[in-house]
Amino acid sequence: MLLRAAAAAAGHQRFEPGALYVVATPIGNLADITLRALHVLARVDAVACEDTRVGGALLAHFGLAGKPLVALHAHNEHGASAAVLDRLARGESVAFISDAGTPAVSDPGAVLVAAAVAAGHRVVPLPGASSALAALSAAGETSAAGFRFAGFLPAKGAERRSRLRSLLADETPLVLFEAPHRIEALVDELAAEAPGRRVTLARELTKQFESIVTAAAADMPAWLAGDAHRKRGEFVLVLHARPPGGSGAASSEGELTAAAKHALAVLQRELPLKQAVALAAEISSAPRKALYAWALANRRE
Repeated sequence: MLLRAAAAAAGHQRFEPGALYVVATPIGNLADITLRALHVLARVDAVACEDTRVGGALLAHFGLAGKPLVALHAHNEHGASAAVLDRLARGESVAFISDAGTPAVSDPGAVLVAAAVAAGHRVVPLPGASSALAALSAAGETSAAGFRFAGFLPAKGAERRSRLRSLLADETPLVLFEAPHRIEALVDELAAEAPGRRVTLARELTKQFESIVTAAAADMPAWLAGDAHRKRGEFVLVLHARPPGGSGAASSEGELTAAAKHALAVLQRELPLKQAVALAAEISSAPRKALYAWALANRRE
């Protein structure tokens, strides 16, 4: 019945042989599939999937089991793209789906699309679920400056800190993704670098235990620590636009976190001021300038 409804809704639309269809799929709630997506998935000759087990299960759920599947993921995208191009050259139509959401946005697919375009094949996007846009729509961000999508930060180290600080310098709203095993570190970093900036944290969007909270970055670590379940799942963070006239970073001594101040106070007892500030900055990720200003303002004669 559902496939008949899909055909009735989308059957009048043009469907070409030799075209690549980039199909958005649900990010957690299967009810978010579009009728057009079902119609195209039913008609294509093959489906390229980020994970054939995930893609196969999705197709089976909607009565489309048995469709030829091609594995195309981050580790084989170049080679698998060539196989898809061969199908397109033979006049077959192929759909590409990632595990969830819109392909080629922090997911595989961009290499395939670029190769298809370069080879002269038509690429047809089918819009649908997007965790980035879903989080942004629930954030209540009133800036008219648009937004910047940053995806995942580097996993660790100086590259991660440098990338985050560069993003925080941007005045426009930012959208970040984060994995559950790194979410605690990310909110700690945001609290240290931009304590006054508002953050919307969206967890498990569209799923049973979805939660969305908006607060100052300085308050996010305490909220996350308030319940162990809050650290589970997939996360999207919206960093709201930087307030006018503000850097959004811990640039003054009044904006430093309590942890940063405590670390500096302890280090000052044993070390010269310059060395204490350098170590406190490394420990807390707070700016040296703000730490130095706080130390001078609170120096005991």
